Amino acid sequence: MNREKPFVTGAIAPVTGIYRVIHVAHRLPHEVIISSGHHFPRCAKCADAVLFDLVHPAPDLFLHHGTRQIYELDVMDDEPTASVQEA
Repeated sequence: MNREKPFVTGAIAPVTGIYRVIHVAHRLPHEVIISSGHHFPRCAKCADAVLFDLVHPAPDLFLHHGTRQIYELDVMDDEPTASVQEA
C-alpha cells in the first residue's frame, strides 16, 4: 500500500501494521502498531497534530491474539530527565 499523503488522527487504519508517527512540533518520529479498523490516535501533548505513514503492513499480526484500541499516545520526552547537581 503506497500512499503519498499520510493518515491523520481520527482516520481509520486500512490495514494492521507498523506506522511511523510524525508529531508536528514536540518530538522525533517513532513507530507504533495500529490494527485495521481502529482510529489513528491523538497525542496527549499535541492533540491532533500527528501524522501516520504505513512503514510495514502486517495484516496477520493479531490473527490469533486479542487486540486493544489505543485512544491516545503517551507523552514521552526525548530528553533524559536526570538532573545534574553543581559542585
